Amino acid sequence: MARNNRDWHQLLELCSVFGVLIADGERLYDPRAYHDRLLLGLSGIMSEAELHQLRMRLHQGEREKAARGELRLPLPAGLAYDRAGTIVLNPDEEVQARLHLVFAKFRELQSARRVMRYLERNGLSLPVRPLLGPSPHEIVWRAPDSARVLSILQDPAYAGAYVYGRRQKDPSRCRPGSLTGTVKVAIGDWAVCLHAAHPGYISWEEFMANQGRLADNIFRYEAGHSGVPRKGAALLQGIAICGRCGRRMSMRYTGPNADYPVYCCRSDRDQQGSALCQEVRALAVDALVERMLLDALVPDQIEIALAAAGQPEQESRQLERQWALRVERARYEAERARRQYDAVEPENRRVARSLERPWEEKLRVVETVEQQHARWRAQEPLLIGPAERAGLQALGENLPRIWNAATTSAADRKRILRFVIREVVLDQKRTRGQVWLRIVWADRRNQRASRTTARSYLPQLYRH
Repeated sequence: MARNNRDWHQLLELCSVFGVLIADGERLYDPRAYHDRLLLGLSGIMSEAELHQLRMRLHQGEREKAARGELRLPLPAGLAYDRAGTIVLNPDEEVQARLHLVFAKFRELQSARRVMRYLERNGLSLPVRPLLGPSPHEIVWRAPDSARVLSILQDPAYAGAYVYGRRQKDPSRCRPGSLTGTVKVAIGDWAVCLHAAHPGYISWEEFMANQGRLADNIFRYEAGHSGVPRKGAALLQGIAICGRCGRRMSMRYTGPNADYPVYCCRSDRDQQGSALCQEVRALAVDALVERMLLDALVPDQIEIALAAAGQPEQESRQLERQWALRVERARYEAERARRQYDAVEPENRRVARSLERPWEEKLRVVETVEQQHARWRAQEPLLIGPAERAGLQALGENLPRIWNAATTSAADRKRILRFVIREVVLDQKRTRGQVWLRIVWADRRNQRASRTTARSYLPQLYRH
């Protein structure tokens, strides 16, 4: 019997047109007769209700098992099930080291795209466990891209959390050739979220901070997102707040060469068609904020210099570790192909020829990786000499020189600023001829200043 009322009643209609009788284990039914048609309709309704009850029981059992953390879910590449079915870190040291590097670089660079470019620049792939294909549970290495980096940063399993219900079905999102579509569920609406359920690569607090950073990197000023630092000349891009309405201010550039930035609060005009809330020319304000920032960093110059001297060597050691594991993996795969070739009887040339080709390919991969490693070591020395270390320390003790250096880009200055300053509130209509501002520091201190206007991450920099 059909489990869908639409199909069942269509079948009854066809049988009544052509005079076909329907039988079950008890009697015959004539769809043209009133009482028989009524009984057949009730039977179809009961069958569909029974199917619905079975589905509800199965889903309820699945949710209860997930609530106990016992439902076996697909794991990302950095985790694995042991023989007892417990979730543990992937025993592959290269996988662990690569994922630790991704989280460390995001902690430093604050942008998934910048992490992707860092991995791409150093020739480092990312581990992936595909769910489809001939070997759905084997780890494969793929070139880094933004989607793969985001999938690592947004996966709560890497924070040691057991999560069920991250996505839900949405028929409006069905793709061509697919019967169902899914959408993401907000973190607060996850059906099951068990903290510290298994080992992880980061803490839950760091995972939540990463989600906030990723959301803030989206360029949506109307939603209160500051966005990532860009190459424009405006120092307060993304962190300038309107002192009149409290909205985040956007940017525009004026002048014959578009080299005069202006902070604009245009929310009222965009949403209601009214006049601009206010506009503040950026050059004088940026100069004042820049001077206050450098003055605030004076007590920390020695610590900054020491951190700058140690950061390049630490990064080189991290990359050397990644290269060593990559060479080790290539040699292992070549040795494994050799053992498979040696296990074949010499007379069985058909099988020997088919195994000889993969062995030769693995040997070529080993040679290529070793050559790339040698070229990298020639360009990136592991140790910094005394002269270079002294130069870095002297440079770190002179922050204005670094700030104004030609190799320091506008995006670099904005990244430095955001480590120290959370936001700057601007209001030029409070006092005529002046711009009132309030600086909210990263430690949530407030500092007020006014400027008479006549016209209405740091360690990376030391390596340039």
